[in-house]
This record gives sequence, C-alpha cells and structure tokens, in this order.
Amino acid sequence: MSLVEEGVDDYTQDGTVDIRGNPVRRLKHGGWTACSFVVVYEVFERMAYHGISSNLVLYMTKKLHQGTVKSANNVTNWVGMVWIMPVLGAYLADAHLGRYWTFVIASAIYLMVCAVRIAIEACGGNFYSHCQTPR
Repeated sequence: MSLVEEGVDDYTQDGTVDIRGNPVRRLKHGGWTACSFVVVYEVFERMAYHGISSNLVLYMTKKLHQGTVKSANNVTNWVGMVWIMPVLGAYLADAHLGRYWTFVIASAIYLMVCAVRIAIEACGGNFYSHCQTPR
C-alpha cells in the first residue's frame, strides 16, 4: 500500500502553510501553476531590467542633463544595488517574512517604482515639472 493511498502524504512534511495559515496539501497548491507564474514573472522582469539598463546612461545624459562620468557612475551604483538586493531579500525571506510575503512586497515596490517612473516621463521627463494637459 502506498503512502498516498493511506492519506499520510497528502500534506507537506516541512510545515509549509498557505496564506490563511492552514497546512498545505500537495495536490492542491503549488505545482505547475505556481511554476508557470514565476517563470512568466521572471521573463518580464528580465525584459524590464535589460530594457532599462541598456538605455540608462543615455537617459541620464540627455533627459536628466548629467555628465557622462556621473551618469556612468550612477548606472554602476544601480547595477551594484540590483545584484546585492537579492541577498537582503533572502535574509528577509529566511529570517522574518517568508518566501511568499517577501515576493509580494518586493513585487509591489518594483511595480510602484516603475509606475512613478512612467508618471514622471508622462510629465515631460523632468521630476520637478508639474504635469499639465496639452492645450
């Protein structure tokens, strides 16, 4: 007789709980649905990263009127932060928030920053200008 037939292996054995705090059943949660969501999210995140990083120096020099050296330094600092933040996220996920809430909070912050950037660009690309509708 297998473990699945006896009902012993229905729940995960590592203490994983769902969003309501109930034990997770293997057949109901996770699997290919969760995997496909993560893969699609990562594909779009990588497209956004490479789209931003390839044009960032040009954007800082042309739109923000920074010098080439300063804008290259800012891009280097940004790339460094992009690579160090997963370490902070891993610490928060393992020690405090858990995987799910770390992912949700980081995604919300990322989307808010992208929305603010789009709103600034809609105002003419200048952070200090006021949005006005064209006449």
